[in-house]
Amino acid sequence: MSKNKEKVRVVELFAGVGGFRVGLERSSNRYETVWANQWEPSKKVQHAYDCYVARFGSSPNHVNDDIAVAKRDIPAHDLLVGGFPCQDYSVARTGAQGIEGKKGVLWWNIQDILSTHRPRYVVLENVDRLLKSPANQRGRDFGVILRCFNDMGYGVEWRIINAAEYGHAQRRRRIYIMAFHSSTEIYREMEHTACANNESFLFNELYSKGFYSSIFPVKDEGCPDKSSDAWVDKRAYADLIEVSNKFSATFYNSGIMINGRVVSKEVTPVDMKPTTLREIRHTSPVDEKYFLNGSTEKWEYLKGPKKIPRVRPNGEPYYFSEGGICFPDDLDKPSRTMLTSESSVNRSTHVIEDAVTGNLRLLTPVECERLNGFEDDWTNTGMPEKFRYFTMGNALVVPVVEKIGQRLLEVT
Repeated sequence: MSKNKEKVRVVELFAGVGGFRVGLERSSNRYETVWANQWEPSKKVQHAYDCYVARFGSSPNHVNDDIAVAKRDIPAHDLLVGGFPCQDYSVARTGAQGIEGKKGVLWWNIQDILSTHRPRYVVLENVDRLLKSPANQRGRDFGVILRCFNDMGYGVEWRIINAAEYGHAQRRRRIYIMAFHSSTEIYREMEHTACANNESFLFNELYSKGFYSSIFPVKDEGCPDKSSDAWVDKRAYADLIEVSNKFSATFYNSGIMINGRVVSKEVTPVDMKPTTLREIRHTSPVDEKYFLNGSTEKWEYLKGPKKIPRVRPNGEPYYFSEGGICFPDDLDKPSRTMLTSESSVNRSTHVIEDAVTGNLRLLTPVECERLNGFEDDWTNTGMPEKFRYFTMGNALVVPVVEKIGQRLLEVT
């Protein structure tokens, strides 16, 4: 454990209802959020931001504005965190402007912030499909992100983490990207050892010595046919344009980049007993409004397997197929991934047996908060219930961030 007791100044982007902040502050009182931004462009009422302010207080440094504008006022910080959307990261030449990313893509705002402030550490969260997008050039988008980090002097380690595989109550797969600046000890140590031992060292990092291996352990057994080695720096691509246009590599669920060298490996989590739906379920009476009324025929259809004949735009017939989902949900397993549409009449919505009556019902907002590791009624700040579900569908699993926060203090 680091003997350094100084505060770690945190900037939280795309903050939602504060999942990153909750996790970091649970892990240590050394984390101090000095600036946070949450803005939902499609919403007239900013329910998530209002919840953030209700929980953490009103402050000039809690900002409800477009990050493209608000980023100009970000103060100096040591750690940048945020969950950003998976978008189109392609870039193009723009004459006198040089290289420019596609408008509206939030990654370029993150890059601007990193270019200006050069925080020592960055932790970002995204959906796992980021590693495989876009469909017509698999790996390009993540390759662009890695090249951006490399050009700004960062090393990167990433891991796709399924929260349920590490003891939590929700099967939620997300990629966590940990970037560390060349001025940090973790970068210097990795660079030195990598130069001496090259590829074997980097792969070994993913199993035993890397950032994630101690907090999210994996089995020693490897997948020899599921590993890759690539360059994202000038040795393979002259600039970001070439990465965008020509990059091709397979990224697996874990990986490291140092000095533009990228290795990636498919790793298998060590088996851990997950928390189950039964353990987060209310054991006391639940309001009648959450119960299914009348026939369950529609729910059974939505959850059941399907093979539906359809016709393509060119007139070619085909079948749309999907497998069945357990109905009701198995209480002795963790939940499926919670979506923003939770509680609507929807195939993805959870339906469980009530503990008191045995009747079928929806999850309550509190149970959804428990699935993400928040305190009960965290989002009960005046927003409509459908937005409580929406914010939890957008949230991350807080205990995962808590472990990352603890680990970061060990390597600083």
